[in-house]
Amino acid sequence: MARPQRLFLPGHPHHVIQRGHNQGPIFLDDDDRRSYLHHLGEVARESRVAVHAYALGDDRVHLLLTPQTADAISRMMQALGRRYVAVFNRRHGRSGTLWAGRFASHLVDEGAVLDCQCYIEMVASGAGSEAGESPWSSAAHHLGSRHDPLVTPHRAVWALGNTPFEREAAYRARLEQGLPAATRQAIEQAMRSGLLLGDESARRALERELHRSLAPRPRGRPPGSVAKLRIDSGTN
Repeated sequence: MARPQRLFLPGHPHHVIQRGHNQGPIFLDDDDRRSYLHHLGEVARESRVAVHAYALGDDRVHLLLTPQTADAISRMMQALGRRYVAVFNRRHGRSGTLWAGRFASHLVDEGAVLDCQCYIEMVASGAGSEAGESPWSSAAHHLGSRHDPLVTPHRAVWALGNTPFEREAAYRARLEQGLPAATRQAIEQAMRSGLLLGDESARRALERELHRSLAPRPRGRPPGSVAKLRIDSGTN
């Protein structure tokens, strides 16, 4: 079965997920994490991709990105993979792949950016309501406890208040409140489908722009396919 084509749109936020091969670790120590963030900053600048949020787990990475061109994220992730894996393998005396195939991604509607960012900084990082204390996510930057030159706050963050104090307080309140179960499920469904995180009106507007469906396909065979298989095989 052919792999679904990933959808990248310039100027739109994208949630990107990359996992370790066979669920293995992609970071063995903090030097690995620092190396990854260093190379991420380099390739993001070179590829003209804004990094809005990130979280480094033991066996996966979550990123919230906005590219300026349609191929920017693919080029960025390829360059990041080559540079980081070369350093990782050299440091740890290993060879071969580190990633579980290609990275996954989905579009994020403007109205869902803060939910996706909270998911990355709370759920994906494993930090929960203590997200701001993690040195390996962008939460501390958004809460004002650490300046992170890697992070370019999305305009949804700027809309939280007129001053840094107002924005940081509003975002802290969102993190402390947590994400409703339905919101988490919607994000995880978008991760599986590779399509769009957004409400129905956002989906329909983007479908009109792209002239294609962004609705997740039902799992399993299409209706009638089982009966057709029985007829073709001559069974009753």
